[in-house]
Amino acid sequence: MARLTITSLLLCLLSVAAMSIVRGEDPYFFFTWNVTYGTISPLGVPQQGILINGQFPGPNINSTSNNNLVINVFNNLDEPFLLHWSGVQHRKNSWQDGLLGTNCPIPPGTNFTYHFQVKDQIGSFFYYPSTAMHRAGGAFGGLRINSRLLIPVPYADPEDDYTVLIGDWYTKSHSTLKKFLDSGRSIARPDGVLINGKVAKGDGTDEPLFTMKPGKTYKYRICNVGLKTSLNFRIQDHTMKLVEMEGSHTVQNIYQSLDVHVGQCFSVLVTANQDPKDYYMVASTRFTKNILIGKGIVRYTNGKDPASHEIPEAPMGWAWSLNQFRTFRWNLTASAARPNPQGSYHYGSINITRTIKIVNSATKVDGKLRYAINGVSHVDTETPLKLAEYFEVADKVFKYDTISDEGLAKDATNTVIIAPNVVNATFRNFVEIVFENHEKSLQSWHLDGYSFFAVAIEPGRWTPEKRKNYNLLDAVSRHTIQVFPKSWATILLTLDNAGMWNLRSELTENRYLGQQLYFSVQSPARSLRDEYNIPDNVLLCGLVKDMPLPKPYTI
Repeated sequence: MARLTITSLLLCLLSVAAMSIVRGEDPYFFFTWNVTYGTISPLGVPQQGILINGQFPGPNINSTSNNNLVINVFNNLDEPFLLHWSGVQHRKNSWQDGLLGTNCPIPPGTNFTYHFQVKDQIGSFFYYPSTAMHRAGGAFGGLRINSRLLIPVPYADPEDDYTVLIGDWYTKSHSTLKKFLDSGRSIARPDGVLINGKVAKGDGTDEPLFTMKPGKTYKYRICNVGLKTSLNFRIQDHTMKLVEMEGSHTVQNIYQSLDVHVGQCFSVLVTANQDPKDYYMVASTRFTKNILIGKGIVRYTNGKDPASHEIPEAPMGWAWSLNQFRTFRWNLTASAARPNPQGSYHYGSINITRTIKIVNSATKVDGKLRYAINGVSHVDTETPLKLAEYFEVADKVFKYDTISDEGLAKDATNTVIIAPNVVNATFRNFVEIVFENHEKSLQSWHLDGYSFFAVAIEPGRWTPEKRKNYNLLDAVSRHTIQVFPKSWATILLTLDNAGMWNLRSELTENRYLGQQLYFSVQSPARSLRDEYNIPDNVLLCGLVKDMPLPKPYTI
């Protein structure tokens, strides 16, 4: 009898343990970040940088899908500060997006804790400061989301996994660049290109950024975290196998070099199959009159010889870059999680319910440079748009739909209207967004809260007849797309993520001077099934600072 009792007890305990494992919450990872000023000299000129825990660039976040990230940010600057998690979708949770349209900035001398769950976006992303021109001072870093073991990736585990942050850089401080823009000037051309905050001198004293063992294969996650310049990335004498792009597995084509536009991230596999020595990884500017080059050392573990000073040449012209875009294809055979709009991977057969044309422009208003979308140049409001909407005081803060879907401002009496730019969007609509670039410079666009299907980029102007040229089978699902000069690009997506989501130029100068808007995607049900409640620790400012919290959503 005693044996039966003990056996029964053990079975009960095992059952409870199994239930707790099945029902247990996904793992939590906690970070404490102190944001401070510090003197840095990445191009040899001392300047004020923005550091996270004393680091430039900031620390990498290494996570796995479904992990909960809790990041306590202490703002030790003398001005407000926010961090944005670029490309992380924040399903039902624009409260954690870290932009001035969704969050109050963290006041100096205080802290705020971000809490969000990374979902099935297996891939490479980065974070950066979204306030003022802080991105020009640092405080950016890599954010990777690895696959859970039960979701295999379509390639063998690499020997190691490296984050490569490339970007243009200015020797003038972030505050000086901000003064330029506030006074109506452009920030003009950058002064150099950095790789992980450094540039190799090439005099034999450079320490390697990364090391490789002969015969082994390594994963490199390459993100352009710069301010305005497209970059071409390559590694001396090595080819790169593209395997992932902004959260989606790709068809695994081989490339000698890759054009990485501002805000974009690629993951490639590189095999150490050359003579054991040092090699340069190179990032050089594209579509600029004067080509700037940044270099970093990759060292074979048994190598003794220095890198050759003959670096591989970059391609010329934007037609080459357009042709490379056309080679990018979604890997439809990969078993990892993929976006699933309206219950179907066959996005090409879903009826489009709304077409929105986005036309970017640059002009001067009262003698000052402004950038606009459809004739409206966005300004941030003292009360974040999301808070104004949630507290039902939106009518006191902004107007919906100041632009039309045809690429114009609704008020056509002015050349450019300076106002909050908010588009009222219908929840779960399947929309077509056409970016038409009438300018002579390349544009790069990013949409928060979503991945979209980048179905076409072509020269000229868009017309409905151009739809016959869309890739409706295996366009890559991503969150950033470039638009070449005098060209257009089209994306397709389902607005199934409730919240207030930012669509912006990834060129920091353009964004700062108004080239952005917000999509207000509200669920009619106002249910927890569609959107999370406002966090308990939310910062309140502007009109809602002393208002009581509205009644929370329920199931």
